[in-house]
Amino acid sequence: MTDTLPAPYGGRLVNLLVDEKRAAALREEARDLPDLDLTREQLCELELLLNGGFSPLTGYLGEADYRAVLATGHLSDGTWWPWPLVLRLTEKQATGMTPGRRYALRDPEGFMPAVLTVADVWPADERLERAALGTSPGGICVGGTVEGVALPPRHDFLEWRFTPAALRAQFERRGFKRVIAYQTAHPLQRMHEAFVVKASLDREANLLLHGVAGVLPANEAEYFSRVRAWQAAVKHLPPALSVLALLPLAQLPPGPRGVMLRAILARNHGCAHLIVGGEQTSAGEQRRGADILAEVQATLPEAVQAVGVELVPFRRMVYVEDRAQFLPEEDVVAGARRLAFTAQEFERRLDWGLNIPAWYAWPEVVAALQRAYPPRHQQGFCVFCTGLSGAGKSTLAKALQIRLLEITGRQVTLLDGDIVRKHLSSELGFSREHREINVRRIGYVASEIVKHRGIAICAPIAPYRESRRAVRQMIRQYGGFFEVYVATPIEVCEARDRKGLYAKARAGLIQAFTGVSDPYEAPEQPELALDTSELTVDEAVQRVLIKLEQEGYLR
Repeated sequence: MTDTLPAPYGGRLVNLLVDEKRAAALREEARDLPDLDLTREQLCELELLLNGGFSPLTGYLGEADYRAVLATGHLSDGTWWPWPLVLRLTEKQATGMTPGRRYALRDPEGFMPAVLTVADVWPADERLERAALGTSPGGICVGGTVEGVALPPRHDFLEWRFTPAALRAQFERRGFKRVIAYQTAHPLQRMHEAFVVKASLDREANLLLHGVAGVLPANEAEYFSRVRAWQAAVKHLPPALSVLALLPLAQLPPGPRGVMLRAILARNHGCAHLIVGGEQTSAGEQRRGADILAEVQATLPEAVQAVGVELVPFRRMVYVEDRAQFLPEEDVVAGARRLAFTAQEFERRLDWGLNIPAWYAWPEVVAALQRAYPPRHQQGFCVFCTGLSGAGKSTLAKALQIRLLEITGRQVTLLDGDIVRKHLSSELGFSREHREINVRRIGYVASEIVKHRGIAICAPIAPYRESRRAVRQMIRQYGGFFEVYVATPIEVCEARDRKGLYAKARAGLIQAFTGVSDPYEAPEQPELALDTSELTVDEAVQRVLIKLEQEGYLR
C-alpha cells in the first residue's frame, strides 16, 4: 500500500478562488461588466473548475487546446486531457464577444461565482466533435481564464459536499492512504455493495461512494429520494471502510473520453482507483466494466497510464440463493440456483407498489425511493382531451371530473379550453404561435397538479402535435398522461355548433378557425380515441375509467 494519497493530476490542485480583497474588487468591477447567465449544467462545470476538480485547468480551453484535445487527446503543452471543456453559448449570447473582454458569470438568480476574461471565440467544430465524442453539442465556444469569487451556492445535503481539497483532508484525518471511487447516478443496490466492498478489500483500499448530484432534475422528488437512498445504503457499507460524498456533476460524461475525465476527477479528489461499469443498460442488464475498459484501451491507448488511475471493471453480479450472496457471474458453480432482477423489473414493482425482495435492495433504500415513486394509484395523472370545436371535449371532461371525484375522493382540477383562455391566456390571439403558448400554459399548470399527486383533466382543442408532445413530456416525468382524442367527425361537430362558429368561419368572418381555415393535426398514437357521435357521454367516460384502471391509476 502507498504511504500517501496520489498527487492531483498535473501535480497540484488548482484553486481559482481569489482572496477576499480581490473578490471585493471583482464584485465592484462586475457592476460595469456585461453578464453571462449560465445554465445549471454550466454552473456544475464552473464549480469543478473553481474548486480544482478539473486540475490542472485554469479556465475554459482556448481554440488551440480545444482542437488539440479533440484531435490528439492532449493540450497544446503536451498534457494528456480527454475533454473539450469550453463555455458553450448561443450565437445571441456570443454577439459582440471579443478576446480581452471581461464578463460576470452569473447563476439564474443573479449570484456571481466568477469573472471570465475571454481569450478565444469560435464556432464549434461539429465534425471534429462527432469524430472524437460521438456527438456534438454545437454552439459558439468561448475560452478564457476564470477568477472565482465564490463557489455557486448550494442548499441541499451540505454535510455530504466536499471540494477536492476538503475530501483529501478528510481522507488524511481518517488515515486513508489508498481510495477506490465509485461514481454513480443511480441508487446503490445490494449487488453494487457486494462488488464495491470486495473490490476495495482486494486492493486494501477505502471506498468513496461519489454520488452524482450536480443539478436538480425536473422531477426534484426523484433527486432527493436518490440522495436519501445513498444515505441509507452507505449505512450498510463497512463504516471504517467507506465515505459518502456528492459530486457536483450534471451527469456522468459518456464514452471512453468521459470515463477518463471521471478518472481525472477521481484522482483530484484523492482516489487511486475508479470502478467503471455496473450501471444498467436499456435492456435492463448490468453493463460490464470489462467492455468499457476495452473501449478505453482500444480508442485511448495511453490514457490510463497518463492519468495514473487504475480502472476497476465492474463484473456482472448474480444472486446465488444457496449461498445467500451476490457473486460474479463467472464464479457461480454449475447447477447453483441464480436469482435475477432487471432494473425494469425493479422500476415496475416500485411503480405498481409490489414487493421488492430484500435480497435485491435494502428495505430502507426502497422506502427512500418510494417517496419519489409511490405506487400508481397514489400518483397524479392527467387526462388530456383534444379534438375539434364541438367534438364533445368539455362535456366529456366535466362528466369525467364528477365520476373521478365520486370514485377516488381526491381533488380533481378541470382545465377547460375556454376557461383557461379567459383567466390564463386572455392576452393571446389565435395565431399558431399563440395557440401553442396557450396549450403549453395548460400543460405547465397540469404538470404542477400532477407533480403534487393531483388529478388534472384538460380539454383544449390543442390542434398541433408539437405542443401536445411538449405537454406529454412535461407531465410524464411526474405521473400518468393519457391523451384522449375526441375523434368526432367534423360534420357532426358542425351540426352541433350552437354559436354558429363554423358557419362564420366558412363565410370568412373568423380567421384561422381549426378544421376550416387552420389545420387540426390528429394524434397519431393517443391512449384513447373516442367518437362521441357513436358513444353516449357515460359510455365515453367509462372507456376512460377502464383505461385508468388498466394502467393502475385507480384503486
